[in-house]
Amino acid sequence: MTALRTVTVDGSPVHVLESGTGPAVLMLHGSGPGTTGSGAWATTVQALGTSWHLVAPDQAGFGRTPIPAGSRGGLRLWTEQAAGLMDALGIEYYAVVGHSMGGAVALAMAATRPQQVTRVVAVSTMGAPGAPLSAELDAVWAAPASPLGARDMLSRLVHDQALVTDSAVDTRAAAMRAGAAAFASLFPPPRARWVDELTLSAHTLAAVRAPVLLVHGAEDRVTPLGTAAQPLLEHLADVRLHVLGRCGHVPAIEHPHEFRQLLSCFLGRDRGH
Repeated sequence: MTALRTVTVDGSPVHVLESGTGPAVLMLHGSGPGTTGSGAWATTVQALGTSWHLVAPDQAGFGRTPIPAGSRGGLRLWTEQAAGLMDALGIEYYAVVGHSMGGAVALAMAATRPQQVTRVVAVSTMGAPGAPLSAELDAVWAAPASPLGARDMLSRLVHDQALVTDSAVDTRAAAMRAGAAAFASLFPPPRARWVDELTLSAHTLAAVRAPVLLVHGAEDRVTPLGTAAQPLLEHLADVRLHVLGRCGHVPAIEHPHEFRQLLSCFLGRDRGH
């Protein structure tokens, strides 16, 4: 059973897609305009079935989750809100799957919540020390909320341009328009500072004790393999990297079956927890 609901976290509403029962998995989306928890993860949630308790929130400033009054988006807010959400749901132990920005949040959660976070899957992740702002990420964050802007953005995210369908463009353009006001406050130019803000220090990464699986596309131009994933191999205590060929920034969309198998296999080791 898949349900959409709103959970109050620290006095502020968080919109959540929830599905299944079993070991809990928190799924955190990336930072592109128009991104939502359900938009990013619905097909993965469906493919994983009902044997996991999957929790996919809209993070603050995205979808139907507002930025709390007196706050602004950023790594600390997203990390604290995600941890607070799991507390509010009464979930004590959980794995975290994060895409792009969500990967940085997932790793930050593992560092600050070592007793709760059992495993991390960081997909096309941000957060590596020294990672620069790529021209592609700059363009994604700057994409205007229009069909043309949506098409341009989606074409940068995927390797196989056949995935940039009219339907996908229309859906994303509508989501971008709906979230335009909140998104405008998150990553205004100059944008390199927001990559720096999402960067995790060597000290923080050393505090991650949970096993980490990095999943990355060889053709990812938004968070390139060499600057985004490979440096993390030097910093994380228990880490493995799976690279997919002919894959850009969204492995869950570009290689859905293999991605689901990777998740099931890696997360399935926790079933005895």
